[in-house]
Amino acid sequence: MARIVIAERVASEGLALLSGAGHELLDLSGATPEALREALATADALVVRSQVRVDAALIAAALHLRVIGRAGVGTDNIDGSAAAAREITVVNAPSGNTIAAAEHTMALLLGIARNIAPADRSMRDGAWERKALQGFELSGKSIGIVGFGRVGRAVATRAAAFGMIALAHDPVVGAAEITAAGVTPLTLNELLARADVVTLHAPAARGAAPLIGAREIALMHRNAVLINVARGALVEEAALAAALASGAIAGAAIDVFTSEPPVGSPLLSAPHTLLTPHLGASTAEAQVAVAVEMAERMILALSETRG
Repeated sequence: MARIVIAERVASEGLALLSGAGHELLDLSGATPEALREALATADALVVRSQVRVDAALIAAALHLRVIGRAGVGTDNIDGSAAAAREITVVNAPSGNTIAAAEHTMALLLGIARNIAPADRSMRDGAWERKALQGFELSGKSIGIVGFGRVGRAVATRAAAFGMIALAHDPVVGAAEITAAGVTPLTLNELLARADVVTLHAPAARGAAPLIGAREIALMHRNAVLINVARGALVEEAALAAALASGAIAGAAIDVFTSEPPVGSPLLSAPHTLLTPHLGASTAEAQVAVAVEMAERMILALSETRG
């Protein structure tokens, strides 16, 4: 039996799998950092989502830790090098929120294309601004997908249903594989220059410069829209805010931020934006799926690292 510290709220279906496998669960969701460090001194495993940062100091305090599980895609908030140095297995849930993230991408795209948020505010203020809130159609527009993994492919499928022309850039996925999916492979610079909509679905390397900064935004045309439902670190927020203020690009829909909550972010006051509080995976179905997928992987990892 392993002692597993649950540091953030995780769907009960995942927790039931862990306890059903005979493991002891200690729920510390919402606990102070001090309480978490104290509990980790005797823990075999740790479960997190997005808010708790599992840095080298936290890992050093967990003397018996064997497995870290993240109920979500990626492991950005876990210091992989520190974990590897201690031979701690890190597991996640790479496919559980694919549909939720793809659907939220399309929701943001439709919202900004048809001015949904400003139209709602205007109506509630007693106005009727049909001409001022004219939008644009998705049909016939090109969508540039940066990162052609599970979510990127799901977005391409949904965009095609709207009659959009899909372009993609991915340094790992080969051009032949992208082409086989009915999508045109391009370099990042080519994609930025051609796409009417640029949507990000790539990982963010720890400590790396933003993928989309002032230079990359300058390659986009004035009617282009940027969407980010992946990682806040992919976008240089000050450069994006400046481009929106100057009219260098037409708009941006952002779900993830460099710091969350994004207190003081220039995007909060930037024009032509649609902002949501990291809702990409926030569906009831996705929360269950990532919890179950992570739990299954954690159970396997614990059994392989026993003793």
